[in-house]
Amino acid sequence: MRSDIRPGGTFPDYELPDHTGTLRRLSELQGSDPLILLLSRGHYCPKEHQQHLELAAFQSKIAVAYTQIVTIATDEHHTLQEFRLSVGAQWPFLSDPGRTVQRDLQIQEYTDPVHDPMIPHTLVLRPGLIVHRLYNGYWFWGRPSVPELWQDLRDASSEFRPDWDLSAPGLREAWDAGDHSAFHGWDRRAAAAAAVAD
Repeated sequence: MRSDIRPGGTFPDYELPDHTGTLRRLSELQGSDPLILLLSRGHYCPKEHQQHLELAAFQSKIAVAYTQIVTIATDEHHTLQEFRLSVGAQWPFLSDPGRTVQRDLQIQEYTDPVHDPMIPHTLVLRPGLIVHRLYNGYWFWGRPSVPELWQDLRDASSEFRPDWDLSAPGLREAWDAGDHSAFHGWDRRAAAAAAVAD
């Protein structure tokens, strides 16, 4: 992996076609939430299927926790659709058969010249595509378990969500004064109301 892709670094804002053929940018998919990003070998790998099946079983918790998930694979469009459907994933799968990500991040899995995949990685990204945690999944045990992702997301969220602890000094006072800018969801309402007032 490129040396700048480490905790605290910024992950590149790639734009690739999703499983519907629509060009999607990572920053747009992430929004203002944490993001689990899977750099995948693709449909042919049973390790990928297992990891994606576990995440598909976890996706309802990911959704209610205001967290996003994205897979990037070197599969072409139709194979990518089949991979996504076969694991029951509801999140975007991005197609990179030209191996732009593989080359840019320097993660060619040179031990598999037949498929020429990426070395699989799982990243937990804070808003702004900031790397919080990086896992190398060449071996399956190198990939994060669901409990490890839960802990990573707890740690990351507590760092950037100002309303993580409602007992934090000043939060109740801000709320009572009508300043909702520090409160998830309410911050968007406050911004929309301010825009209408202007």
